[in-house]
Amino acid sequence: MSQRAALLIGKLSHARKEWQECAQVASKLHEYPDGNREDFISKCKSGEFDGVYALYRSNDSNPLTGDFNAELLDVLPKSLKYVCHNGAGYNNIDVAACTKKGIQVSSTPIAVNDATADVAIWLMLGAFRNVKQSFNAVNQGKWRGNFSLGHDPKNKILGILGMGGIGSAVAHRAKAFGMKIQYHNRNRLPENEENGAKYVSFEELLKTSDALSLNLALNPSTKHIIGKAQFEQMKDGVIVINTARGPLIDEAALVDALKSGKVWTCGLDVFEEEPKIHPGLLEAENAVLLPHVGTATYETQRDMELLVLDNLKLAIRSDKLLTQVPEQKKDKANI
Repeated sequence: MSQRAALLIGKLSHARKEWQECAQVASKLHEYPDGNREDFISKCKSGEFDGVYALYRSNDSNPLTGDFNAELLDVLPKSLKYVCHNGAGYNNIDVAACTKKGIQVSSTPIAVNDATADVAIWLMLGAFRNVKQSFNAVNQGKWRGNFSLGHDPKNKILGILGMGGIGSAVAHRAKAFGMKIQYHNRNRLPENEENGAKYVSFEELLKTSDALSLNLALNPSTKHIIGKAQFEQMKDGVIVINTARGPLIDEAALVDALKSGKVWTCGLDVFEEEPKIHPGLLEAENAVLLPHVGTATYETQRDMELLVLDNLKLAIRSDKLLTQVPEQKKDKANI
């Protein structure tokens, strides 16, 4: 216990004091605020971070170290047992490789729910009212420009693909607009957690939803879960919202669906190769776009940082995590 050091990769904006207070539970605090993958690997190989038991992987750390893949895991300190990641998404961490090495991983699913759901609803309403064209026109001094009528969300069917914490928060908000909620997960939720939402198959979700909100994790099995074949199954004039991860959607197929009218409008906060955005989306008047700002509030960013620190302290003290990633929870359940 006395030799359990902690490492912060990246920077903290809202919980610096709380990080420094981790010295009360960790034997030493290391920091890697700037650098690159080559330099970080070199420092790991030189033994600079030996003794690190748990590390804080900030949400701006990927440009510093790159993905936590097999190559990087092989040079991390042998003492490392916990990776505490800031972010609901963790597709840049090879969880399977971490599990093989006995490294446990946490993320921040709870802290991001409300802010991300707010942005999903904002995008959905913007898509229903087709605000991009009007927004651009008035800012160009053209008043309404090529104005067209939008749609009311009331009585529309909202399909949620991924009814976890964020998906449930989206459903809760959508009900206030009089929408009917249906969802698809790999496994149905307990009835008392559905809050009146209807569980349907993936195919029925695609075929019957007026608006589709993507709120699921990105992994090899979900990449391009929405592509040409899926768009063809959807209602004509469907609205598509994505606040999860860009590669869930085949962006080229989405552009084609927007041009054909199969998708009436879309609302996107994430992109397949961000910060690069498909030119067809930038040109489309029926695409409402944001630059991955789903969790960009002071309150949420602080809550995320504090949750990571709570995971890190619990790991050092008690060899436990508050919000361990579900893949590892499942592995434990099967042992």
